[in-house]
Amino acid sequence: MIQVFGHKAPDTDSTGSPIIWAWYLSEVRKEPARAVLLGEPNTEAAWMLAKWDLPKPEIIADVAAGDQCVIVDTNNPAELPASINEADVIEIIDHHLLAGGIKTRLPINITMRPLACTATIMHDLIGDEDLARAPRAIKAAMLTCILSDTLEFRSPTTTPHDRAVAEKLARDLGLSIPDYAAEMFAAKSDVSAFSEEALLRMDSKEYELGGKQLRVSVLETTAPQVLLDRKAALMAAMPGVASADGADEVLLFIVDILNEQATLLVPNDFVKQVAEKSFNAKVSGDSVLLPGIMSRKKQIIPALAI
Repeated sequence: MIQVFGHKAPDTDSTGSPIIWAWYLSEVRKEPARAVLLGEPNTEAAWMLAKWDLPKPEIIADVAAGDQCVIVDTNNPAELPASINEADVIEIIDHHLLAGGIKTRLPINITMRPLACTATIMHDLIGDEDLARAPRAIKAAMLTCILSDTLEFRSPTTTPHDRAVAEKLARDLGLSIPDYAAEMFAAKSDVSAFSEEALLRMDSKEYELGGKQLRVSVLETTAPQVLLDRKAALMAAMPGVASADGADEVLLFIVDILNEQATLLVPNDFVKQVAEKSFNAKVSGDSVLLPGIMSRKKQIIPALAI
């Protein structure tokens, strides 16, 4: 059976898109497939599963030689199972920059498009005729992924096509996008049950900068003060998380969805240097406000410098 999965530390798109594509492979292409995850879904993704009665995919630690796999929402080997190059990768669907490093046994289908969300790409690949056969929960997962990745169209990664697809899906489902997105973001913002270590890993990417290995973490919320109240504890947890994960530093950006800005925590001189060089900011304390910064993919990772 084909396994469909996204990246480690799965967010809503890396939880929902494997479910969508596994449905399409199994029900439309008649190629048995199942969605799996590479970690616990974040709070918003878990809310989506419960809201639409979607079974939580099995969490796997690795893949075996010869396993047939479809990779979605990433193409970066650092975000994939350790044995990914021993598996039989048959397809990649993604909206991130090309990282390189994945080896395949044969030529494969690769679809990478500059859209805000993998689910938008899947909408186009599936097509209206086959999508009309999809259960409400599959369409709802698609909508949830798009609204999550675009932050309800606030993110600079949003394209007119992402918005048009989301609005079409919302009409089909009879949902109000503002009301539904408010429910989503409330779920995303409820992090009271998570330790500081879990929060630093919840939505993070590995990145190398100037010979240093970084864990670039983003927490998107409509209640930033709840996280800022834990600032000291979050910074105290950073060295342990970095050491355990083989990184030199953790950069944590708390994204305020409603005010469209981010706060970067500044635990040391290295992060201060990165903040000032990357974002032309003046840092005078243990955090810095970055107006207009919302997207790790488009505004944070490309800007990082020392």
